Amino acid sequence: MISAYWPFNPKKSPFFYGWVVFAFSTLGILFSIPGQTMGLAVFTESFIEVLGLSRTELSLAYLFGTLGSSLFLARAGRWYDILGGRTMITVASLALSLMVLYISLVDIMSDFLRGGPLLGFCLILFGYFGVRFFGQGVLTSCSRNVLLLWFVKKRGLVGGIRNIFVSLGFSLAPLVLAGLISFFGWRETLWIIALVGGLGFSFFAFIFIRDNPESCGLRADGLDINSSETPTVEKSSQTLKEVQSNPIFWIYSLSLSIHALFGTALVFHIVSIFEEAGKGRSEAFSYFIPAAIFSTLSNLFASWMSDKINLKPILIIMLISFCIGSLGFIYLINSWGFWLLAFGFGVGGGLWGVISNLAIIRFFGSKHLGEISGLSTSFNVVASAIGPAAFSLGFDYFGSYAAPAKICLIVIVILLLTAIFLEQKED
Repeated sequence: MISAYWPFNPKKSPFFYGWVVFAFSTLGILFSIPGQTMGLAVFTESFIEVLGLSRTELSLAYLFGTLGSSLFLARAGRWYDILGGRTMITVASLALSLMVLYISLVDIMSDFLRGGPLLGFCLILFGYFGVRFFGQGVLTSCSRNVLLLWFVKKRGLVGGIRNIFVSLGFSLAPLVLAGLISFFGWRETLWIIALVGGLGFSFFAFIFIRDNPESCGLRADGLDINSSETPTVEKSSQTLKEVQSNPIFWIYSLSLSIHALFGTALVFHIVSIFEEAGKGRSEAFSYFIPAAIFSTLSNLFASWMSDKINLKPILIIMLISFCIGSLGFIYLINSWGFWLLAFGFGVGGGLWGVISNLAIIRFFGSKHLGEISGLSTSFNVVASAIGPAAFSLGFDYFGSYAAPAKICLIVIVILLLTAIFLEQKED
């Protein structure tokens, strides 16, 4: 394993080195965008055209590829616990870059092999498997986890500051990518992403990221190594087996997952959903701006408060926000439906970021952080895989996206009632 003192000693940094890790943690999540739904959704229309697939067929390829990737995330979490964030983030970023390059060539490979739509389906399925596993799965989870070990007392606030950049980046990514596609083309845009976000970032991540402060002779929160002051006492760690029988793990994982399902479907079919409501493509993409503002503000406030309060009220408000967003989705044909949608999923998405950062380490400790968070992330990935296909099939069968949205609303209400009455002790 590479020494934490190579190629330089973090102890000699003029400021607490945790802030360097903070920067690369943020960039790691942002550079996972090619494996996130908002990064892939912008290419949906291009893939449908060049591969000769229907919207439902492409959604099913996304579903099967993402489901397949989720099967390996808990194992990847164990690799994180063994190898650390420095190695895992570097490898995941490189692998994501290669998979993005692969996706940029799927239509060329399909034409060369003359396999028709079926071969195109299989090729894009494998591409979705790769970018989802290395992007939304490994790179996101490892980048999120590596920062948690460098801060304890202000973990919530530091995570909130990071999420300002992440929320804005994720919300604006579809607009930026759509602009690049218009200017360069969809294939060339993927090449740019692979070069800058994959190869470039992986090099600097390997140079600058460190797994934890102890490996560098430092202490969390920038405390002096000889100081008698101690950070806030961490909760004793639980094993993956113990966590699987804990209802708290399930209410938080499922609540995060329903957002992944609904939110992914919304972003993946954003143009089609707005067209059904009688609104154009430009209005569809304009949704991301107010949603980003609501998400950023709610995330920063909740992150600051999370260092002072338990996560239960944040979970409850998040689920209420999802209910509001669901109603906005169902009644999107009305002007007020647009604002309910943006407010509900914007605020809920901001609180989602707080809970996804803190729930595992708050309730279950840090010793098995990678493995437990890997399992939780796998549920999110599965849900995000089901979302686009479920809404596409719902549209094919019912002629409207409202039916699957109403089913999601019922699930959210059930989770909300469970969250209200379930006792949740963090100490």
